[in-house]
Amino acid sequence: MHHPLLGLRTAIYHVTDLHEATAWYSVILNTEPYFNEPFYVGFNIGGYELGLTPDPDALTKDKPKGVDTYWGVNDIQAKYDDLIDHGATPCEVPTNVGSGIFVASVYDPWGNVFGIIFNPHFELPQ
Repeated sequence: MHHPLLGLRTAIYHVTDLHEATAWYSVILNTEPYFNEPFYVGFNIGGYELGLTPDPDALTKDKPKGVDTYWGVNDIQAKYDDLIDHGATPCEVPTNVGSGIFVASVYDPWGNVFGIIFNPHFELPQ
């Protein structure tokens, strides 16, 4: 069957200080960006892209409320604690949503919601 959508490719976070955000995300993602330019920074996270784009108004404007993005983790409490220890603020504490699936989210230092998920049922396509 042909699917018109090929799957998630990129989640972009708007930040006021691209240099500072690049350093922060490099620490919490435990990797350096593969693409690093003054207009965009891209991290390859398990074959998906987390992008940063400079936006001088990122902290003062309303953020979209329609989409939640969750990044897979193996230990949700440990990663949640790590995010808080690195300056994120709580949004949603780790919560069991059923069937062994846990979700949590934080606000990064630029007000973006950064979600994490442990889902033992999810498998990447081969």
